[in-house]
Amino acid sequence: MVTRCLQHGEWRIVEHRSYRTAQSNAVRRVFSYGGRVFGGKIVYPPSVTHYITDTQRERRKTPNNYSDFPRKRTMERATLSPSLNQSYLLSPSRASTTRLHSFSFTRNLSPSTSSIKLQPSSSSVSSSFINGGVSLTRCNAVLSNSSSSTDASEVADIDWDNIGFGLKPTDYMYVMKCNLGGEFSNGELQRFGNIEVSPSAGVLNYGQGLFEGMKAYRKQDGKNILLFRPEENATRMRCGAERMCMPAPTIDQFVEAVKATVLANKRWVPPPGKGSLYIRPLLMGTGAVLGLAPAPEYTFLVYVSPVGNYFKEGVSPINLIVESEFHRATPGGTGGVKTIGNYAAVLKAQSVAKAKGYSDVLYLDCIYKRYLEEVSSCNIFIVKDNVVSTPEIRGTILPGITRKSIVDVARSQGLKVEERNVTVDELLEADEVFCTGTAVVVSPVGSITYKGKRVSYGEGSFGSVSEKLYTVLTSLQMGLTEDNMKWTVNLS
Repeated sequence: MVTRCLQHGEWRIVEHRSYRTAQSNAVRRVFSYGGRVFGGKIVYPPSVTHYITDTQRERRKTPNNYSDFPRKRTMERATLSPSLNQSYLLSPSRASTTRLHSFSFTRNLSPSTSSIKLQPSSSSVSSSFINGGVSLTRCNAVLSNSSSSTDASEVADIDWDNIGFGLKPTDYMYVMKCNLGGEFSNGELQRFGNIEVSPSAGVLNYGQGLFEGMKAYRKQDGKNILLFRPEENATRMRCGAERMCMPAPTIDQFVEAVKATVLANKRWVPPPGKGSLYIRPLLMGTGAVLGLAPAPEYTFLVYVSPVGNYFKEGVSPINLIVESEFHRATPGGTGGVKTIGNYAAVLKAQSVAKAKGYSDVLYLDCIYKRYLEEVSSCNIFIVKDNVVSTPEIRGTILPGITRKSIVDVARSQGLKVEERNVTVDELLEADEVFCTGTAVVVSPVGSITYKGKRVSYGEGSFGSVSEKLYTVLTSLQMGLTEDNMKWTVNLS
């Protein structure tokens, strides 16, 4: 019979000896032919979101009468995915006077895949039968264009002035899978929604997972959309995957997946000056594993959400507390890669700090407890006598993309930049302090509290150096100035 997964993103052809066997599925969707159904369930085409469960036998929202097909149905297992542009018609094998719906799908040679991507097709067809179960009829090729798959307005109708930094579900996500030792292939866009993962998945049991953070901005013309240095995120994910014993998509696969996801959700890119579209690529071990070992299967997924400012202070200075007891990373550990466990480890110290009124926590090294490392989710910079300094990358600090960009921008502006060990004493004596990261961009620090001593910087606003760096960087990201750095990718 034909079933569909909960994410609405794909249809599956699975082998069942009888309809009774198929009833073990908790939730299924099947094809409806003008009221007649295949497999004994009522369903609508993929464009309509509607679930029928084993316990929901009602005829709600059904335009025609319910009618069961014979219960005993056998069919050949098919493995399909969007890799070739071919269209087929799926229909009951015995003759029927009911109108049939045509859907496009493509074949995949991988035996591990059991998904089918379909869309309505008006092509005329002629039938042929396979094993007396399901008819697969070739018709004209149907190309799926994700960028025009929604008939919604160009920009979503939400309160763009108050979006904040939180998840706002969008329309589509991108999913691609790979077995351990294999290569990623056959990725596709799916409706945004929950994914099905085994309780024994590597990511759940052993934390085998990575993520990235990126942003897309809408240019002043309201049409063009810019990505910022996506190949850098792809490279960083590949480095992290090697450290975590995971296969990773190629740089081209990563970038193309991000492009496809942004274009499919382009109406969620905020208007110019109202925020950005935050992009979250994930790489995780989704295969089942019990003993400590790399998972047998991996999923690469990209989803997006429109966001405003990360800190509630917006671009106003934030207040940090230096943490000397809790540590974010240790030498030889995973502090230098963007693995999920690094962020769970900072939640305790961060929650305590926020309860005391601080914006976030600044961590020190775990050996000498005097050298700066980074804030919970961003890098740290200090400015003294127009010299910009930041902790060097030494395996315990994440090599931030925004950090790297600020270093390059500062040097291009004639500023001296030092990447070295920075002590907490230097921090307390600095002229300016600021944080950098994809989420925060460039955030000025208004005060630092260390062992009960509070030191303030500036007068409640950006310092002159940090403001200049912020202006240059954001102008590049938003397309307000010519991109001489060649950092942006235009999605027109």
